[in-house]
Amino acid sequence: MNFSHDIVDAAVPQRLALVELARDGARREWRFGEVAERSARLAGTLAGRGIGRGDVVMTLIGNRPEWVFAMLACFRLGAVVLPCTEQLRAKDLALRVQVAGPRLVIADERNRAVLEEALGGRDDVDVLLVPDESLFAAPPAPAVALAPEDPCLITFTSGTAGEPKAVLHAQRYLSGQRLQAEHWLAAGPGDLAWCTAASGWSKSARNVFIAPWIRGAAAVLHDARFDPFERLELLDRERVTLLCMAPTEYRMIAKRAQLRPFATLQGLVAAGEALDPEVLRAWHAATGLRIRDGYGQTETGQLTGMPSGEAVRPGSMGRPLPGVELRVEDGELVAEPDTIPTFFLGYLGEEAGLRAGAPWHTGDRVHQDEDGFLFFEGRNDDVIISAGYRIGPFEVESALVAHEAVAEAAVVAAPDDERGSIVRAVVVLRDGHAPSDALARELQEHVRTQTAPYKYPRVVEFAPELPKTSSGKVRRALLRRQGR
Repeated sequence: MNFSHDIVDAAVPQRLALVELARDGARREWRFGEVAERSARLAGTLAGRGIGRGDVVMTLIGNRPEWVFAMLACFRLGAVVLPCTEQLRAKDLALRVQVAGPRLVIADERNRAVLEEALGGRDDVDVLLVPDESLFAAPPAPAVALAPEDPCLITFTSGTAGEPKAVLHAQRYLSGQRLQAEHWLAAGPGDLAWCTAASGWSKSARNVFIAPWIRGAAAVLHDARFDPFERLELLDRERVTLLCMAPTEYRMIAKRAQLRPFATLQGLVAAGEALDPEVLRAWHAATGLRIRDGYGQTETGQLTGMPSGEAVRPGSMGRPLPGVELRVEDGELVAEPDTIPTFFLGYLGEEAGLRAGAPWHTGDRVHQDEDGFLFFEGRNDDVIISAGYRIGPFEVESALVAHEAVAEAAVVAAPDDERGSIVRAVVVLRDGHAPSDALARELQEHVRTQTAPYKYPRVVEFAPELPKTSSGKVRRALLRRQGR
């Protein structure tokens, strides 16, 4: 197997592969023939630098074609690619270099300074900078035959509860994306899919171009910072048919921009965090489309999804994908690794390996309804036990953001002498609203009316923003430490 050969080389050369929307406003369409040639020539350049099977290549490039070409070049050679988001700082990059040991880094010129700081003068890592047309001047390298278990990709976890871990995936991770591409993402021939995740994250590695291409769809690459108004404009202008965004992006657009119907948009999907009901209602009211949620982890890839063509269960992350065996044990979602086509090989730098056939404990708490639909409640560490009650933060957060004054909210446990723990809410207000004791009491009463009274936040704090990882996930562990 070889993704570059089986999917890219085998595609009709004139079929649309990518729509490039550059940071300077330029636009270009890339056909599969062009993508195949440029990635094969870049693979030739890498081979000329001594890169081959099993060698680690790190990328530090935005959502631009050079990132795609670099990924495909590594797939072609059997090299192991480590894509990094441009949001990482020198300390973050240094950690990745230390753990993964890349032999070569392909970076955007705009990231030269932070990369040099991260490398600290070491001379054992080769560096190539883009844009540079000379990188595509070498003769095309042939695609090597690879086994499903051969290493392929390194992605780091978000680090919401500690230092990020390096997750090593096999070649099967690429071909295994067909499952979620068909039963959840649901792009197809003639579609233009836009997964907005920045290069370097698990969702970008599988859904920016891999899953759409497997299904015969084209992909959008937008190399720019998130702007809710521009996002809506581009959906119209480019005639996007399938949109895949982070819950935070759906939430911010619903709060800040004027949602409206779109002529070509046919599907909305989200994954990464649970979506609160208020956001789901806003998008459906404006577009007539239901956001289909899904769930997965960096280690597992996609595990569940709200199927295309079925009635959406608001608040649910769907059912297990076909063939994937999941169960709920004591409130925790547990998976059978042998049934997951995209399950990882292990963590780099950790001596303890995965036990063959051992159940995978996700660490995420869920409940399941009578029809098999799963509902996310929170991480094991996030669940609050107060006076004997178990309280999932998501339900309280959903109630808070349903209030007109609240833009974002995070809920964590705070120590309490009588109850063991109490619910503490950290709230970011929308423009036009100011923190006050009266507003805090109003929010507490609002939560009482939205959910069981014992779940209301006994402490309400206001903050200008929530601490987040560079992938946009709330760092609840940090909030818990700050509240002690």
